[in-house]
Formats: sequence, C-alpha cells, structure tokens
Amino acid sequence: MASQSGAGGFIPPFDRWESVIGLECHVQLQTRSKIFSGPSAAFGAPPNSEIDPVSLGLPGVLPVLNRRAVEFALRMAIATGCEVRRRSRFARKHYFYPDLPKGFQISQYDEPLAQGGAVEFLLAGEKRRVRLTRIHMEEDAGKNLHGLDGSGVDYNRAGVPLIEVVSEPDIRSAEEAGEYLRALRQLVRYLGICDGNMEEGSLRCDANVSVRPRGQPKLGTKAELKNINSFKFVEEAISFEISRQIRVLERGERVVQETRLWDSDAKQSHAMRSKEEAHDYRYFPEPDLPPLVVDEAWIERVTGELPELPLARRARFLALGLSDYDAGVLTAERDVADFFDAVVDGGAAPKKAANWIMTETDSRRVPAEHLADLIKLIDAGTISGRIAKDVLVKMAASGDSAQAIVEREGLVQVSDAGAIEAAVREIVAANPKQVEQYRAGKTQVLGFFVGQVMKKMQGKANPGLVNEILRRLLG
Repeated sequence: MASQSGAGGFIPPFDRWESVIGLECHVQLQTRSKIFSGPSAAFGAPPNSEIDPVSLGLPGVLPVLNRRAVEFALRMAIATGCEVRRRSRFARKHYFYPDLPKGFQISQYDEPLAQGGAVEFLLAGEKRRVRLTRIHMEEDAGKNLHGLDGSGVDYNRAGVPLIEVVSEPDIRSAEEAGEYLRALRQLVRYLGICDGNMEEGSLRCDANVSVRPRGQPKLGTKAELKNINSFKFVEEAISFEISRQIRVLERGERVVQETRLWDSDAKQSHAMRSKEEAHDYRYFPEPDLPPLVVDEAWIERVTGELPELPLARRARFLALGLSDYDAGVLTAERDVADFFDAVVDGGAAPKKAANWIMTETDSRRVPAEHLADLIKLIDAGTISGRIAKDVLVKMAASGDSAQAIVEREGLVQVSDAGAIEAAVREIVAANPKQVEQYRAGKTQVLGFFVGQVMKKMQGKANPGLVNEILRRLLG
C-alpha cells in the first residue's frame, strides 16, 4: 500500500502495519410511524411535534411493535443472505443521556433478528465481500440541538425504527470502507426501506478501527469513531485514525480503547469517552414486548417480493452489451435502472437507450415507451438524431408521442438522394476555399460541409446520405 499523509503530516509505514476495520451502520427504516407507537417517523417536522407518551418514556405506557418495521428489516436480512432467527427478542439497553428520556433504549442483544450474511460490492473493478455479524432492530434516540441561545433536545427522532448492520472486521482500508458504505446505501434504497440520506441522519456509521503488525493474526486495540454522516468523512476519519494509531505504536506507546468524535472541519478526531462494553449497558430482556416470531411463510413472501439486486442487475446489463461504465451509471439508482429496462422492453436497442438516458436531461421526463418509440424512429431512418433531440424536448413539454409530433410538424427525415445531392452541390460550389482545404488533406473540413447541408435542409437530411454524397463529390 502506498504511503499517504496521516495525522499531523505523519507518513505511516504501511509496509509494517495493517489496518482492520469494521462498520456499524444505523439505517432508519422508512415506515410511516415509529417502531413502538403511532407518531410520524418522517424527517423535518417542527421540534417535539411528533412525540407521545411511549417515545417519551412516560410511566404506565406499553410499546407495540410496528409490523412494517419488521418487514423492512427482513428485506435487508434476506437480501444480504443472513440467517433469519425464527424467534428473536428485544432487550433494554441502559444509558443516560438527554436524548433518551426513559433512560434505556429498546434494542436487540443476544437474540437478534438475523446473523451472518454479507455485503458484496466492487472496488477498482474487483468484487469484494464483507461478512456481516448481525442485523438487529432497535429504536432511535432523540437529537441534541446546540445553538448560540443554548442547547435543547428534539424528541421527534426518539422511537424512529432502526436496523443496525454490524460488519465483521473484514475491511482493510479507508477506501474499501467507503465503497462498502456506498454499496450498503445503494442496497437499502433498492429495497425501498431507507432513503439513505446521510445529511439528515437516516444512514449513520460508526467505525471500529485498529492496526496490527502486518502478518500478525491477533487484532489490535480498537477505537470507535461515532456517527459519521458522509462517505467523504468516513474515509477521512478512518485514514486519520489509522495514521494516529500507527504513530502511537511507532512511538512505543499503546492505543487506548475509546470512543472518538470526528471533527470534519479540523480533519481530526478527539477522544469522547472510554469505549463501553456490553456489560456497561446492563442489558436484560424487554419485559413489555413478547418474542418476535417470524414464520417460514413470512420469509418466503418477503423473499419473493425482493427486487433484482444491484450487482445482479449490473451483470445483466453487461450481458446486454453495455460497457462497465454504462452499467454502473444505470444501476446506481433503482428508478433509473427500472426506466432503462422499460425503454429496452419497449423495443429500443440497449446501447442507444443507455446513451439517451445518460446524456439527455429530458429523457426521463417522458414515458419509457415514448422514448423507446423515439429511438426506433431514428433507427428506421424516419428522423435524424438532431431532429430527435428537438422532438424529445417537445415530448417532455406536451406529453405527446414522438410519432404524433413528427407527423404534426412534418419532421420526417429526407432520404431522397437527388434532393440531398442538389443541396450538397450548391454548398460545395459556394465554398471553394474549404473544398481546396479538404482536397489538400484537411478532412476535418467535412464536418463544416455536413453542417451547412443540414442547415440548408432544416436538419431533415439523412446524415448518412449527406456524408456519402459529400465524400463522393469532394473526392
């Protein structure tokens, strides 16, 4: 691994040290209501407007599990190949902060919903597979707000359903951690369970980072980086932490197990508190919730409803003849991939459909079948590519089909060789200097003649015939 600047300009000797990274990702589930009560789970409501006795932990209230939240958690577990536990339990995780009014969080501990599985992704064209330890369900806490006028707590987020996706320590670099997180975000968006908006906190990441002498099997002492909310910050924070730990060890000192916060402005982390262990949270089974039982029929139904997943879809697009770049762009978001599939299903050639979708901003403002018909009109020689772009703009504005616009406005391409040759001869005769340049070897001048002919024929001339006739007459 090449050296790079780390903490304080320190250049870590990566040839002697290896980084070991595991990520704990909190994924807010896009349910309408909270995990154990009825208020909205949507982001952006005025502070403390979506609260109730359950999310505030008032005495005498009982939680009721949101079935939709379980459904979303199952989608993620099955999509990542986890073993779904048929009987799981919730537990109380105790800690005391202003954002957790009842003094404990309802989570899962020793009996999580799912275990095992993996997240697969590409890194520099190579397939990587990061194993998962577990996926468990829990409720989110509130949010502390700090300003010039003081601090406060917004409890709207308290009780919003989460899954925590915990990876094995299989990641070996900051870059790989970033790609893993991008793949995770893409997956939850494909599954329709989370919008993946890291700025709003619907996807958050804690990174456990340690280093060890290269070739040594024993893990080093880890530090946890808390609540990082962008891909860039994840990579920067992990890079800094790797360098910081190597520098500590190179000085003959020891790394302290602790929780650290990342300062994205200063581009450095600082200690927050000593790292908690499970016993610090005093877990015990949640007495107010029965065990969560997931039967085979439920698992089979969710499995049957899963969409085609990103890597599988990418492979299928490559098999259609698309380039690796095109397949990557088109599968980045599920709605774009769905639109591409619909255009191809409408009869458009895959490569041409990909080009129009990726380069023309209006392409996704029209129905997929209309874009397919437009591409087929080009292939049939009915209209030129230049006219097609104008037709697309009119399709997006009017909602009319390409055929209707072409017929209404008389935009059918001219393929009459005689008419095109007459126009070509006129343009050639009017531009003797450019003719001399072409015959002297400046063949790029051909583009000038094509443009002049197309202009004269209002863009309706068959460009293939224009080029053919120009080369013959100029030659």
